[in-house]
Amino acid sequence: MQSLLSLPPPISFFIVSAITTSFALFGVHLVRKKYSADVLKENHEVAAIIFNAFGLFYGVMVAFVVFVTWSGYDEATKNLQLEASEALDIFHSAESFPDPAKKIIQQALQDYLAAVYNDELQRMAEGDISLNARGAHANLRTLFSQMDATSIPNRELYAESLRCLNNLAQYRRLRIFAGNDTIPPVIWLVLLVGGVFAVSYTFFFGMKNIKAQYLLTTTLTVMITSILFLIYVLDHPFTGTSKVSLEPLRQAMASTHQ
Repeated sequence: MQSLLSLPPPISFFIVSAITTSFALFGVHLVRKKYSADVLKENHEVAAIIFNAFGLFYGVMVAFVVFVTWSGYDEATKNLQLEASEALDIFHSAESFPDPAKKIIQQALQDYLAAVYNDELQRMAEGDISLNARGAHANLRTLFSQMDATSIPNRELYAESLRCLNNLAQYRRLRIFAGNDTIPPVIWLVLLVGGVFAVSYTFFFGMKNIKAQYLLTTTLTVMITSILFLIYVLDHPFTGTSKVSLEPLRQAMASTHQ
């Protein structure tokens, strides 16, 4: 399934929708082959009540899951931006530190950004929630702890750099946590089973125009499939072509090498 995330969104959505729609139309064909439209019409009144109630509950649940996953995707984007921002703040603050601490800290920040961009995020894109940049961040903490604070003219700037270093660690942890699948398997089970039930209801509509029923089933199937696949995409914020933008990290890396 993750291989679809590497494709352009229109293509991946089309593939998933085409597969599910094929099964749905085959289901309509089997039901209409066994039951005529007149036979199916006898249960329309009761079926409509059940379908409306089911559609309401299922729609509310899907809307809630979309909201949660979109919020998580948005948070992952913000945390990555803040992580890059904090790294840049520390880098520029180090300009006021005496040598050789200044050059060592700035080099450590360059190593940290490179480790996140070239290694850690690549592993996260493959589903490997890694802590490979932990060593680079630990080096930063060690450098700050070994510095002689009395040798720094601007003590307030040093304290602010320590605060930024703590924030950097926090935003990094939040980014790593966001890389995990946030939707439990039991919720996926309910979403998928509910989607199958919703589409299956359309098999038993007794429309005399079979082409209209095929169209009705197709539109409902494509809509449900697209929403469920959207949830899957949002649940993997660092994977595929729809992943969060890495531009803040690229800009931070460029700024530290100027």
